[in-house]
Amino acid sequence: MSYGGSAALQAAVYGRLIGDAELSAMVGGAIYDAPPAGTLPALYVTLGPEEVRDRSDATAGGAWHRFTVSVVSEAAGFATAKAVAAAVGDALTDAELSLDRGHLAGLRFYRARALRDGALRRIDLIFRARVSDAA
Repeated sequence: MSYGGSAALQAAVYGRLIGDAELSAMVGGAIYDAPPAGTLPALYVTLGPEEVRDRSDATAGGAWHRFTVSVVSEAAGFATAKAVAAAVGDALTDAELSLDRGHLAGLRFYRARALRDGALRRIDLIFRARVSDAA
């Protein structure tokens, strides 16, 4: 197994999200690798948990990465959060990202879950990426 491409994948995903003009405009630039301390904006996007499984073969190490991107909103309904979630999906699905370590063989939307979290609405989008490691 290779976990070597994990940090590079995270950096590339974050870079793609903050570099997407439409998404950035929708959330006023509130796109976080990790939410900052203090008061958060009423609408934001943040990277979340990751699960990694071995996908090495005879030629190189590699892994399947399942990672979460969350859209969090204080709005009473889900409409705004769903529009932002769609923009996240558009930015990442089948994206050709350049990694500092390894090679991204594919990036696909896997599933999503919309839920109420107290007064907040949250949509967790889960993506699946295949990374071949070239240390």
